[in-house]
Amino acid sequence: MTQEEVVEKVRFYARLRGLSKNTEEEYVTKARAFQNHYGKPATELGLADIQNYLYYLLTEHKLCAGSINTYNSGLRFLYQIALDRPLETTKIPCQKNSRPIPDILTREEISKLLQATKSLRDKALLATIYGAGLRISEAVSLKVSDIDSANMQLLIRNGKGGKDRFAILSAADLNLLRDYWKEYRPTDWLFTSVSHNKTGLHLTKRAALNIFHEAAVAAGITKQVTPHTLRHSFATHLLEDGVDLFHIKQLLGHVDISTTCFYLHLVKISQMHVKSPLDSMSAPHA
Repeated sequence: MTQEEVVEKVRFYARLRGLSKNTEEEYVTKARAFQNHYGKPATELGLADIQNYLYYLLTEHKLCAGSINTYNSGLRFLYQIALDRPLETTKIPCQKNSRPIPDILTREEISKLLQATKSLRDKALLATIYGAGLRISEAVSLKVSDIDSANMQLLIRNGKGGKDRFAILSAADLNLLRDYWKEYRPTDWLFTSVSHNKTGLHLTKRAALNIFHEAAVAAGITKQVTPHTLRHSFATHLLEDGVDLFHIKQLLGHVDISTTCFYLHLVKISQMHVKSPLDSMSAPHA
């Protein structure tokens, strides 16, 4: 079996299992990278090769625990599902994945970011990501028909886990999207590429990433931020405004409430409007 035949088996079983397009591409990418590293098809490689490859990514490429785990998952799928070769998974354990508190943009910084965009399309894109708390892949996959202005919601198709859901549509974002539509006249995909050789295609995640970073630099934002920061900021700002955690879970499309609870760590003490119980006692004496 050739390397490309192995990759096609990964793609076949990913689709057979109904995995999302993003997950399929992740598994395909990991299978390709693994085989290219050794210059051999995965059928000629085994457990020791997997261990050495993961160790190489950890020590030489200095990948973080989360990134290592994505390779781990991809290689487990490759062998156990696509190639039907069971692995002793205790020999390739997942990395302990710490989750540091990410930087959050203030509302003022969000405003500066939007004003620093180069075009109306770029502003509408970033406003939609923040205003609805979307993942970047969800935003670039929106269609014009997904805008439900009557119910002030966006239809998110094939989100994480392959699930559809509705996201909130901001009134301010709707006005911006209407101005954007009048200027650009998209007919199918909401956010289209303006490249001459990509007419009619939606923006790629890479293009959206570049749009965000160019705006962040122009706005003078020095925090360590990515487009996903807009989603984090959306959830954090809703919490600060007193929105129920369960409602935020639904808006973000989380399966488990414990995932949403992470945002409790992002709310500043000053925004909680609480005081220590020590302050309700008589002042302690020295």
